[in-house]
Amino acid sequence: MKGVDTGGGVGTGGGVETAGGVGIDGAASLWPDTTETVPRRPRKRRRRRLFVLLGGLAALALVVVAGPAIFFSIEGPAPKQLTLPVGPGGTVGPVNGTWTVTGPSEVQYRVAEILFGQHHTAVGKTEKVKGSLTIKGATVTSAQFSVDMASVRSGVAGRDSQFSGWIMDTASYPKGYFTLTKPIDLGKVPSERHIVNVDAIGKLVLRGKSRTVRFPLHAERYGDGLDVNGALTIHFGRWGIPNPSFTITRVANTGTIDILLHLVRKSA
Repeated sequence: MKGVDTGGGVGTGGGVETAGGVGIDGAASLWPDTTETVPRRPRKRRRRRLFVLLGGLAALALVVVAGPAIFFSIEGPAPKQLTLPVGPGGTVGPVNGTWTVTGPSEVQYRVAEILFGQHHTAVGKTEKVKGSLTIKGATVTSAQFSVDMASVRSGVAGRDSQFSGWIMDTASYPKGYFTLTKPIDLGKVPSERHIVNVDAIGKLVLRGKSRTVRFPLHAERYGDGLDVNGALTIHFGRWGIPNPSFTITRVANTGTIDILLHLVRKSA
């Protein structure tokens, strides 16, 4: 029989021949190579992506850690709390009568903020304060004051916009008010430079809501003037004041109203 190779192959040359005389091995070499290979990524590219990722994380960390510090640095330190100033002195006049607010007088709000873990005190202030009190002997018989809430400024436009807008809604409630509802007993007519510590009990109106408060005050008489200073803690929820916290900034649930009023006695 022809075509059988007993040496371990079939046909001449160790393979089955086709009509054209090409064996299996030869034909296989002519077939197209359809095997796909997955190219390896160059190590440099992978390193570059790793560096980019690490760089992004470092930049994010810098924003979280240094960003608030930079912001607060730009804003500057919080204004100091209001305290009684040293008056000019001089001969004191009569105490009886009506005392009217004049400049320099100031009202502040002070609220603790936390921005990315950094603590800061936000302070807004205004000098647009009006009002008066009446003294007879050693008793403050009446007092009424108002504050122009729309004029309060903190020096940060975004914060002021929120304060005037949805927080205090100064378009609907442009004024804050305090009215004394219980006379204040001073004990005796205060002498010059003598600081009197008293509580003023009255109605405080904020954002259209009225509540009775006990406002701790310090008063000092000097020359022809009278200075009154104090701070009252406000719980926002009790006054219907929205807490302005959001994702990256947390704000305390309380704040303080600080006042420093300079009053002069009206001429009889």
